[in-house]
Amino acid sequence: MNVTIETERLILRPITLDDAEAVFKWASDPVVNKYMIYPLHKDISVTREWLESIDIDNPNEYEMAFVLKETGEVIGSGGMYCRTDDNRWNIGYNLRHDQWGKGLVPEAMQGLIDYVRSTREVSVIRGEFAKDNPKSGRVMQKLGMTYVGDCEYSKFDGSVTFPANIYERVF
Repeated sequence: MNVTIETERLILRPITLDDAEAVFKWASDPVVNKYMIYPLHKDISVTREWLESIDIDNPNEYEMAFVLKETGEVIGSGGMYCRTDDNRWNIGYNLRHDQWGKGLVPEAMQGLIDYVRSTREVSVIRGEFAKDNPKSGRVMQKLGMTYVGDCEYSKFDGSVTFPANIYERVF
């Protein structure tokens, strides 16, 4: 969806192919990528392929670039994805390593959640994070989500499987 959302420090807008170099900075960073579902981007062509696959007109998927108002830099991305017929929405996010610890992901995701809830029926938001990645769990807690169970997930290439926690927020 062609939407722009403003928070205190960020502008959220659809991520595009023009963002490839910025996205590659975190998608190719082993520290950022460690628990991500996608394999490490070893070449910017992989990043471009992913960006080309995004359908910004799909009303059930919001994939947004996180742009710092202060500098105009794209420093991360996040999204909400409606996966079922019962208005459950999954969330996910990435952030450049040098921007960690500043509260930017909860700020961005809360802005996105508020927007989607103002335009769509949302009964539940859900997220999963690797148990060895508690910082992601803290983001979900800041979003009002609580632990509901255990699961596991694997990188798309099957190279690693992570024991994970499931967090949800019911509206």
